[in-house]
Amino acid sequence: MPAYDLFHHAVKNALQKDGWVITHDPFSIPFGGIDLYIDLGAERVLAAERENQRIAVEIKCFLSPSPVSEFHTALGQFLNYRLVLEESAPERTLYLAIPNDVYKTFFKLQFTQMALQRNQVKLIVFKPDREEIVEWTN
Repeated sequence: MPAYDLFHHAVKNALQKDGWVITHDPFSIPFGGIDLYIDLGAERVLAAERENQRIAVEIKCFLSPSPVSEFHTALGQFLNYRLVLEESAPERTLYLAIPNDVYKTFFKLQFTQMALQRNQVKLIVFKPDREEIVEWTN
């Protein structure tokens, strides 16, 4: 079983406050002889459409002295998880959850923006201290 990220519970609580039901903690995906673990699986019913919206969420803290190194790891995980989800659970959309302070600094840099756009990374931006989601990006 993988270890929780520092902000795991903050993101989980923020999703629940936003109307999501946590369905998996973690979301385990056995694929091609390996077991992958995405931090959370969640869903919510869209009343107007009467269907469920399903997501998977990988949480990253960006607390090390090298945000570039952490970004490389986060992006690699995101791309690998998305690849496996496309095959195993195509109804789920994958999001990378990051703290608001990191989003407002490192994730606004030209390099980071280009990598996010080119790789079509979807983000959940959260405030860990308030356990709330402040932005969803597509």
